[in-house]
Amino acid sequence: MNLRGVGVSPGIGHGPAYILTTHVPEPPEGATYAGEADQEKERAVSALAQVAGELESRGDRAGGEAREILKAQALMAEDPGLVVKIRAYIDRGLAAQRAVYEGFTKYRDVLAGVGGYLGERAADLDDVRDRVIAVLTGQVLPGLPAPGAEPYVLVAHDLAPADTALLSRTSVAAFVTEEGGPTSHTAIMARALGVPAVVACAGATRLEPGVQVLVDGTSGEVRAQPTESDVAEAESEASARLAAISRIQGPGRTSDGFPVPLLANIGGPGDLEAALEAGAEGVGLFRTEFLYLGRRHPPQAQEQEDAYRAVLTAFPGGQVVVRTLDAGADKPLAFLPPEAPEPNPALGERGLRLFRRHPEVMEAQLDALATAAVGTSAELSVMAPMVSTAEEAEWFAEACRAADLPRAGVMIEVPAAALRAQSLLAEVDFVSVGTNDLAQYCFAADRELGALGELQNPWQPALLDLVAMAASEAADAGKPCGVCGEAAADPALACVLTGLGAATLSMTPAALPAVRAALATHTLEQCRLAAQAARAAPTAVLARQEARAHLPELASLGL
Repeated sequence: MNLRGVGVSPGIGHGPAYILTTHVPEPPEGATYAGEADQEKERAVSALAQVAGELESRGDRAGGEAREILKAQALMAEDPGLVVKIRAYIDRGLAAQRAVYEGFTKYRDVLAGVGGYLGERAADLDDVRDRVIAVLTGQVLPGLPAPGAEPYVLVAHDLAPADTALLSRTSVAAFVTEEGGPTSHTAIMARALGVPAVVACAGATRLEPGVQVLVDGTSGEVRAQPTESDVAEAESEASARLAAISRIQGPGRTSDGFPVPLLANIGGPGDLEAALEAGAEGVGLFRTEFLYLGRRHPPQAQEQEDAYRAVLTAFPGGQVVVRTLDAGADKPLAFLPPEAPEPNPALGERGLRLFRRHPEVMEAQLDALATAAVGTSAELSVMAPMVSTAEEAEWFAEACRAADLPRAGVMIEVPAAALRAQSLLAEVDFVSVGTNDLAQYCFAADRELGALGELQNPWQPALLDLVAMAASEAADAGKPCGVCGEAAADPALACVLTGLGAATLSMTPAALPAVRAALATHTLEQCRLAAQAARAAPTAVLARQEARAHLPELASLGL
C-alpha cells in the first residue's frame, strides 16, 4: 500500500505505525444533572481550569513553537465568553459535560466556517473540548505509547499540539496526517523537532496498526510494508544527502559569492541553542508572543528586557529582527480584548491594529527592547505585524523613533502591503515577507485545511509575484526585503526567493544546513532564472519543476 501526501519536513523515517485516535464520545443530547446548579457550574469551571493548566504545563516543558501554540489553547479553555455560555447551559438544566459540548460547538461551528486563522483555531477547540469532557466524565484520552526499542510512525487524521509537544526523534520516527498543510501546526512542530512529516495524506488512518511504514518527508511518499532493500536504499540516500549538506559551512552565499544571510525563526531564548548549532547568522523573526500568552496582565518590563537581551547577546554583530506582539485572531489575550465581538477575528483587530487601540502595551514593549539593546552589539530591528497601509507604517515608525529604536520595519503578510510596498517603504527602514499569512490571505485558504493545501503551496506563482513585487520596490528604495515565512525552509524555493530579490532568508533552525548547501552550489544568475521560470508557470507544481530545471545541483545534494 503506497500513499502520497505533501512532504512538509524532510528526511526518512520508518517504523511500526501507531494510529492515534483521540475521539471522545459526544455526551448524550439533553443530559441533565442531579444536585445544585452552582455545584455543576463549579465542576465545569474546575475541569476547564485543569485542562488549561495541563496545556500550559506541556507548553512550558516543550518550549519553542509548542509553548506558543499550547498557551494559546490554554487561553481558549478559560475564555470568559465561553465560560458564560457554559454556565447558561447549566442553568437550563444541562449536565456539565453536555454544557461544555454545546458551548464549544457553538464557537467551533462559527469559526470553522470562516477559515483562515479561525480554521486553525476551530481544530484546536475540538481538542480542548474533548479534553474537558474527558475530565468531567472520567475518561482517559488515548495516549502515545511509551518509548520502545524502535521509534514508531505516528499516524492520525490530524495531530493536536498537546499530543506532539513532548515527543522527540528518539521516540517517533515520522508524522503522517490526513489533514494539515505546509504551514499547519503539525508541519511547524515536525520541522522544529527535525522529524520527517507528510500531511494531507488521504487514507493514512486506514493503515493497519503496527504495520511497518516508510515515510519520505521530502517527496511525500508513504509506503507500507517496505522491503529491507527499500529501507536500506532510502536510508543510504538520506545519509548521502546529510553528508553532502554537512560539508558546506560558513555564511549563506551563492556559489559566485553573493551574500544571503541565513537567519533563524525563534519563539524565545529557549530556541537559541538550536539556532546557533545550525549556524544561524542572526534572527530573522523573533516571535515575542511567548512572553504574553496565558497571562491576565502584560509581562513586567524586567522580564521582557531579560528575554530580549538573551537573544541580542547570542548574536554579537549579527542581525536580530524582533516582531512586536502579534495578538488577536488565534492568539487572543485576556488583557487585550477586542472592542466588540468579532464575527471574523482573522480579519479583525490583530497585530498592529490591536496596538493602535492599546498603545501603552506597544510602548512598554518598545521601551523594553531599547533598554535591552544597551551595551549589546547586535543590529536590532523591530517590525510590526498585520500592516496594510502607509499610514499604519508611519505610525509604527514614529513610535519606534520615540523609543530610540534605530530600525523600524513592517511585515508584508497582507496583499495590500505587497501591492503598495513602495509607499510603506517610504516610511520604514525594511520589510519582511511572511509567506504563511501572505498565502493564506492571498488565496483565502485556511492553512490547516488539507483539502486546500494546494492553495497554501508556497510555489503558487501568484504568491511569488507578490514577493517579487515587494522585493523589487525595496531594491528601488535601497532598503532590504527579507523573507521570514516557512517558504524559506524549502532549499529550492530559497534559491528562487534569492532570485526574486530577498535580501535575507529566515527559517526554522533545522532547515538552515540544507538551504545553505542549495545556495552555495548555484550562482545568483541561476537563482534568478529559476525565479523567472517559476513565476511564468501556470501552476505551483509546474513552478517547482521549472525552477528546479535551473538548479541542477539540488539533485546531487539529494534535495
